[in-house]
Amino acid sequence: MATEIRVPTLGESVSEATVGTWFKKVGDAIKADEPIVELETDKVTIEVPAPAAGTLSEIVAQAGETVGLGALLGQIAEGAGAAAAAPAAAEKKPEPVAAAPAAAARPPTAAAPQTSTSMPPAPASAKLIAENSLSADQIDGSGKRGQVLKGDVLAAVAKGISAPAAAEPAQVQARAPAPAEDAAREERVKMTRLRQTIARRLKDAQNTAAMLTTYNEVDMSAVMSLRSKYKDIFEKKHGVKLGFMGFFTKAVTHALKELPAVNAEIDGTEIIYKNFCHVGVAVGTDKGLVVPVVRDADQMSIAEIEKEIGRLGKAARDGALSMADMQGGTFTISNGGVYGSLMSSPILNAPQSGILGMHKIQDRPVAIGGQVVIRPMMYLALSYDHRIVDGKEAVTFLVRVKESLEDPERLVLDL
Repeated sequence: MATEIRVPTLGESVSEATVGTWFKKVGDAIKADEPIVELETDKVTIEVPAPAAGTLSEIVAQAGETVGLGALLGQIAEGAGAAAAAPAAAEKKPEPVAAAPAAAARPPTAAAPQTSTSMPPAPASAKLIAENSLSADQIDGSGKRGQVLKGDVLAAVAKGISAPAAAEPAQVQARAPAPAEDAAREERVKMTRLRQTIARRLKDAQNTAAMLTTYNEVDMSAVMSLRSKYKDIFEKKHGVKLGFMGFFTKAVTHALKELPAVNAEIDGTEIIYKNFCHVGVAVGTDKGLVVPVVRDADQMSIAEIEKEIGRLGKAARDGALSMADMQGGTFTISNGGVYGSLMSSPILNAPQSGILGMHKIQDRPVAIGGQVVIRPMMYLALSYDHRIVDGKEAVTFLVRVKESLEDPERLVLDL
């Protein structure tokens, strides 16, 4: 009797994935709960464990194919000798592959008449459209002058309409033909789902938010001195190195409590204020930028923050982040300084209203008490949504972060 390998639940708002690497070939022996195939979603990479021991008798979904929740990936036969099913599997492969483009092509065709509507989606429906990574052009609006309502989006989701992922990269890749001598030396690689999602979300943030960036600089002498003095004792007691992210995260949570608009988000015509601080920490991986979240960072000590950041960073590099690790952030910190960046303007991580950019620590001459001295300085950049955060609030937020870092005792005393 064969055991089916199916796509598991992928997490909130994730309805499909791309088949990545199969760790086994047809005919290979498999142990129960052994990772057998890798699925790549818009947010994380998931390893699917074998539901039973046996032999991989059939691979239905090949690497690169898009599959939905519960879709059949392959089958496991009891014991050995199931490799004979491989030819049958090969004959079945073209069917789902051929059906996928047709299914993907239908939503844009059906939605084409809606591109002429002059009415934007209703606020509630716009939120649902964003959560499901859809486009208003894919949905038939039943409201006045073709406006897309909440019920229209729910109906579209129920029908299984998905984001036109294949169309977006095609638009980005549109280019003039390359000379023949150059084309032979070019390499064209399909964007991963994660990279497509990064590209879409960053561009959506620019198109939606009234994004503005304010800058300041911080003297890192006090933090560096404190870190140098206690790093060995800290690591011995807590089992984790004392870095800079613990100080920055703590400084950010203090500032967010004073300036709650920076920790809020816009939902239609309403502002949602968060009475908690879930701080996202941007981590670069070989597959792209991911932002795992330190939940309730305002309730943690610097040691607890460092431990959690260490755990999330390792999971990100190993491709082992869970959906829960990626969701719910209210503010983001991005550290371009680890790559040598001296100054940059970070892009918002929508729907958040603020992101802090850290940069390289560099010795620079500064005037202190009427004298020019050399100090380790870092530029800070706060990008914020000007629709909800006023300039005064943004500047005050950055000043509070600066004050906390230049006098880190304030973090301990909660000042």
